[in-house]
Amino acid sequence: MKSLHPILVSSTLLTFLLIAPVGNAAKPRIFVGSSRTTLGTQSNLTASVRLGDFDGDGDLDVAAANGRHWPQQNYLLFNQVRGRFNVQRRLGTDLRTTYATEVADLDGDGDLDIAVGNDMAPCQVMLNDGQGHFVPGASLGELSSVRSLTLADLDGDGDVDILATSRGRPNRIFLNDGAAGFGSQKTFGGPSDSTISVAVADLNQDGHNDLVLANRDGQQSYALLNDGKLGFKTRVYFGDKHDETRAIAVGDINGDGMMDLVAGNIGQANALYLGEVSGGFGSRIAFGRKDGQTYAIKLADMNDDRLLDVVVGNVAQSNAVFFSNASYFHDQTGGVFSETRFGEETAVTYGLDVGDLDGDGFNDIVTANSGSLNRVFFNRAK
Repeated sequence: MKSLHPILVSSTLLTFLLIAPVGNAAKPRIFVGSSRTTLGTQSNLTASVRLGDFDGDGDLDVAAANGRHWPQQNYLLFNQVRGRFNVQRRLGTDLRTTYATEVADLDGDGDLDIAVGNDMAPCQVMLNDGQGHFVPGASLGELSSVRSLTLADLDGDGDVDILATSRGRPNRIFLNDGAAGFGSQKTFGGPSDSTISVAVADLNQDGHNDLVLANRDGQQSYALLNDGKLGFKTRVYFGDKHDETRAIAVGDINGDGMMDLVAGNIGQANALYLGEVSGGFGSRIAFGRKDGQTYAIKLADMNDDRLLDVVVGNVAQSNAVFFSNASYFHDQTGGVFSETRFGEETAVTYGLDVGDLDGDGFNDIVTANSGSLNRVFFNRAK
């Protein structure tokens, strides 16, 4: 039986910043944008963007979450051909303080629905008719200071549940009844955690999805191990309480079959923590700028070498892709990542997503910029 007491994981800091050649045969890539590769013409307070095929035509469209603390209109942008988003549609009729528009098939009818997370305004599910038209579905609990939503099957019943993180208030899990009803809920983490985002993965390979929380405001970040009955009492800490962790992502970076953790930090370097079989994390490897301002992270293979790379969105700094170096994990040669910057240094990138927008087989990037135009960056050979 797992211990119910907190587990403190050592975090030996490896102090090198990772600017080294990629140790594989993949050709170098760059990420190209222009004045025409924007998502619409409005400079909203966009907090996040998510990709999905909403109209069922086989390419990726975009849902943009707008407003943050101020009510604005959320939008869908439809991909017409090779990453050209020439049709824009309102998502809902109300202007709301939206931080998240997360995408999944919530009602089991085969098309993609959207869960909308708002700051001190009603959070709601929007149901798709299969052609990219959405109608309001269930509301999600009482008002709260929602900062992110994460969609995953937590109770193992085959449908998609919703996790909502809130800054300074309880985080919540809304359990799906199989038909996009979310009347059953429970909390996770501390009652006053400043949780900004959460990642879901089976950290200790016991068949149950665990939670990884990114905390701010002097609170240490930690993982919560699932006991198989949606009990999350066992904590596995990482980093320290001085970290301002704004974004989190989980994936197998070094190819050993265990989940590693990537933390995006504010005012310091980002960090990679290598996963251990217990569900804990070992060495902390710093990467990126020492004065980093990372608000968003995605893991994806960006150069077709079958390794997970790290894409980060920054505030008042250019964004970056960190390409994984296979030889580092094999024989400790070179650095862990090589860095490619993209975007403007003045942008305030709160969120991003990646996917193949133009059908060339490489993942492109869309950025959610607060106070400026949202942008598309196409993945090209250097």
